[in-house]
Amino acid sequence: MERGALKGLIIANMIIGFNVSGWAQDSDAGKTEFQSSCAARHGVDGKGTGPLSAELKSKPANLTVLAKKNNGVFPLNSVFETIYGLKVIIAHGTRDMPIWGFRYAPDLNRATGPTASDKFTLPSYEPDVLVRTRILAVIDYLNRIQEK
Repeated sequence: MERGALKGLIIANMIIGFNVSGWAQDSDAGKTEFQSSCAARHGVDGKGTGPLSAELKSKPANLTVLAKKNNGVFPLNSVFETIYGLKVIIAHGTRDMPIWGFRYAPDLNRATGPTASDKFTLPSYEPDVLVRTRILAVIDYLNRIQEK
């Protein structure tokens, strides 16, 4: 029980720390999205070595070699379909309870509502636009961290 609580605190601190560091630096929406939604499992560097990776039944993918595994071309469509939920990744869980919550939910009724910053940056708030913007930000970041 204590071990679970400690892990929860570590993850919460990690997420808060990533968000605070994002505010202090030039804004990189993709990196911030990745760190707040993916880094606990895939690692800050995207190599599958996040703090929760040892606790999972299957090892998280190394997201820095997606292009290398695809003949040097970043698989944009495949990555979008995976995050959006069109392509099922068993380790991510069902879309009814995806591992990343409803932050990238394609179902408009389940998408998380706007935060104050969302309303500021997207005055004409549309849930589907916000979800796709978040996904594309993560994809852009993943594309930038690919190994040569």
